[in-house]
Amino acid sequence: MKSDSGLLVTLAAFFAVTSLFAVGGGNSAIPEMHRYAVQVQHWLSDRQFADSFALAQLTPGPNLIIVTLIGYHVAGIAGAVVATLAMCGPTSLLAFLVGRASQRFSGAAWHGALSRGLVPVTIGLTAASATVIVGVADYSWVAAAITIGTAAIALFLRVHPLWAFGAAALL
Repeated sequence: MKSDSGLLVTLAAFFAVTSLFAVGGGNSAIPEMHRYAVQVQHWLSDRQFADSFALAQLTPGPNLIIVTLIGYHVAGIAGAVVATLAMCGPTSLLAFLVGRASQRFSGAAWHGALSRGLVPVTIGLTAASATVIVGVADYSWVAAAITIGTAAIALFLRVHPLWAFGAAALL
């Protein structure tokens, strides 16, 4: 196993690069986080990753808490801080710079085309994230049925997500 400083550098490098490819939000990077943390580094098992994702989704605030949980699992509090800063820092700077440029070029034809073009990319990345989580979380036919039911309700009905949480708690 690597030294603590080596682990912190690995966490920082991975999440800093990953943050720059999280188009549409942090959840779009879930497949890469899973691949790296579970399959490449073996920091977490599939079950631990799924549990961390579920916990991150249940907590109030940004759902990027999964990054903090992975960092904590790997290197304690220092790992949590490093992973979180690495995931948020580069993206925040890039968002600031892109936001300023977006304001400056808001009337340009390419600006609208770029904005419209990012919508399907974001949807695709989010769908890939959902596929990864479903693949590692559903261990029984009951869990699969709950997942399919929740997805159908979210897709076809306009209900508040808290109702889905309440129904899941009852089940």
